[in-house]
Amino acid sequence: MSRDERLLIQVGSYNTNLQGGAGLPQDLVDWLVPTLQVSSFLSKEPRAPDIVAIGFQELLPLHLGLAGLSTALINDRDAHIRGQIEQHAPGKESYTLIAKAVNVGVALLVYARDTGIARRVCDVQTQWTGTGPAYMGNKGAVGIRFRVSDRGCKAGEVFTFVCAHLTAHAPKLARRVADYHHIVGSLLFPPLSSSPSSCPTTMYATSHLFFLGDLNFRVTLPPSHSPPQASIPYDILAILKDDASREQLKEFDQLLNQRRKGAAFIGLREGPFWTFKCTYKYKLGEVDRYNTKRTPSWTDRIMYATHTDSPDTPEKSNITNILYTSIPSYVTSDHKPVVCLLLLPPPTPLSSPETCTPPLLRLPSAYTPSPDPRATLKRYAGRLLDRVIGYTWWLLTLVGAGSTVVGIFNFFLGLAAWRWWRAPVVSISDA
Repeated sequence: MSRDERLLIQVGSYNTNLQGGAGLPQDLVDWLVPTLQVSSFLSKEPRAPDIVAIGFQELLPLHLGLAGLSTALINDRDAHIRGQIEQHAPGKESYTLIAKAVNVGVALLVYARDTGIARRVCDVQTQWTGTGPAYMGNKGAVGIRFRVSDRGCKAGEVFTFVCAHLTAHAPKLARRVADYHHIVGSLLFPPLSSSPSSCPTTMYATSHLFFLGDLNFRVTLPPSHSPPQASIPYDILAILKDDASREQLKEFDQLLNQRRKGAAFIGLREGPFWTFKCTYKYKLGEVDRYNTKRTPSWTDRIMYATHTDSPDTPEKSNITNILYTSIPSYVTSDHKPVVCLLLLPPPTPLSSPETCTPPLLRLPSAYTPSPDPRATLKRYAGRLLDRVIGYTWWLLTLVGAGSTVVGIFNFFLGLAAWRWWRAPVVSISDA
């Protein structure tokens, strides 16, 4: 079996806390080198990833994201990330940006190694959707899909990457689950080129699916688990220090329980997230100190599925999870970035290599994801509201020299001055 038959995928996710360019460290070595070191176990020589997917949430201040003023920042992040990937690759491999997708503060960039997969990438598609109030994009997802030709069969395989940011706060579990199902129904891609149907397809119409982001699912301990006098955050802080205790703590993770029940993330698998500490909520500037106003939780996650995974064994995947960890050294956000290194199974030879249909994920028979017929209307209604609020907010911030509050004050002060200037002058003779 050649090395290229089992593709190596590196996936990273980071909520940068609305800090724009300041939210991403200038040196990404802590984020990239661990995966490159671990990859040396796969062969006698270190191996560079075939595909690298990097997702962000809260990438820039909200008013700039809502206004769609993110192009310069995304281009800067692209150049910086690609430069860092190539600088730290074991053989100085070069990479091509397959696609980038952004909606407000959620962004996704996917790269392919030039000497391998990049030459066979085709049918690249991008998509976005909002799950905020009135379908605004302050929460939501972006997706990138592409086909790798001549992999397993002439039609090849389809890869889909989705980066999401779901509703925050521990009690809003139902809202997060609803966000997920809205993403499934509205993050729609054109039909596969081999499909006779003209209907759009969901993210599940793919050979390999990767779902990442700040999903905001929390750890919720029942009252019986803690002494009455103990606060839940402090109780969890004690548990987090021990690896075995963290494995027990995972049983109170909302996402894991929803996935087990089949309420969300159907068909997706995940590595042992409890092997690293909770990624949220840290004190800014601190490597290992939590803000105890929030219960520490594994909010930042990476999940995956491949077409050879069986729906009868939902906890097992034919994707080998080589590494899944957080990066504590990044301190500009209250989140820690996460990174995952995945080894895909070799392509499955089909009975007819000339077939024009890529293999697709197999899902439980009780679950049939379907496109929302009003998806386009919802998406663009949300985007219109994004732009109206974003540009208004941006103008007020501009008038206030960087402060929205000062901008509002200056606006009303200017309005009052204009009305005074326009008011008729009453002379003594008129009186």
